[in-house]
Amino acid sequence: MMMGDRKTKEAIRWGMVGGGKGSQIGYIHRSAAMRDSYFDLVAGAFDIDPARGAAFGAALGLDPARCYGDYAAMFAGEAARPDGIRAVSIATPNNTHYAITKAALEHGLHVVCEKPLTFTTAQAEELEKLARDKGRVVGVAYGYSGFPMIEQARQMVAAGALGVIRLVTLQFAHGFHSAAVEANDPGAAWRMKPETSGPSYVLGDIGTHPLYLSEVICPELRIKRLMCARQSFVASRAPLEDNAMTLMEYENGAFGTVWSSAVNAGSTHRQKVRITGENASIEWWDEHPNQLTYEVQGEPVRILDRGMPYLEAAAHQEDRIGAGHAEGLFEAWANLYARFALAMEARDDGDPTRVAGMWYPDVRAGVEGVRWVEACVRSADAGGVWLDYA
Repeated sequence: MMMGDRKTKEAIRWGMVGGGKGSQIGYIHRSAAMRDSYFDLVAGAFDIDPARGAAFGAALGLDPARCYGDYAAMFAGEAARPDGIRAVSIATPNNTHYAITKAALEHGLHVVCEKPLTFTTAQAEELEKLARDKGRVVGVAYGYSGFPMIEQARQMVAAGALGVIRLVTLQFAHGFHSAAVEANDPGAAWRMKPETSGPSYVLGDIGTHPLYLSEVICPELRIKRLMCARQSFVASRAPLEDNAMTLMEYENGAFGTVWSSAVNAGSTHRQKVRITGENASIEWWDEHPNQLTYEVQGEPVRILDRGMPYLEAAAHQEDRIGAGHAEGLFEAWANLYARFALAMEARDDGDPTRVAGMWYPDVRAGVEGVRWVEACVRSADAGGVWLDYA
């Protein structure tokens, strides 16, 4: 169980790019990173408007001299300080991720980046190589993977509780953008423009979340080929989609589907991951993240609860309070930031093997997310054809 005791030697000096005033995602990054004192926020380039960013940094209690006008100035300024930042989180629109991550790595910084990591697989693989050459950690903000019941699902699959996996049924299908809300919401508008969002809207923005969860739960599965159809039900969003269906065949013969949608009217989130084996199924729903449904053929349905003694030991390691109390998204993100910190310190100490058994959404996860989106777009734009993926 997590009890607030930091497992690193010291807090990592840390900066942010983006995530300024009014940014929901910026707030969750800061709350998660500092929850257990793994990171110490000492610098930032929080806003495209330097004055507004500086005012926001001051409101957070930062030294005004370390509130920079842009990321380039921050990386250069911090590199010149003996107490400069060791890591940076990037909470900016998609079109900036590649350039900022590349610059951070070139300055010897560890990175936590929002997804998608880049617009293209080639760019993502370039960053992967650069991170490897520099010996730096790149984490990707797949925050839902920090929920303890995702670890429980992973352990159950690994133990063979489901038998051979046959079906992977994924969805993230909310209804908040079933109308043209972007006309009055800048935070939504940039997600629906190719120049800032990239080649997709919902595939990259939400579809990759349950996809990564499936990769965590079923790490042995490999996509062999896929087919995708995408639609722009709010016509002004074209060529970007606000709904998409993806079919996937896996190398072991299993079959998967991903429903990515922002126009599922009436739905709040509806992010669900269902893994079906020859003997049983498990299902996780992010609106009830403390529970995992376990269904054995011919037996009553079981609802497994976070924190209970019948769970696998690994599923208890990041509990933060006893069973029955609800844990949420901030706790899940904090669990990931703790892992990021452990991986970063191990790299800095020249001993990455000491975290060899620990998984987290790393640069490879970022590459795979970009590759999946790219393949889905190619398939859809070719008329919904099957494409080899492996």
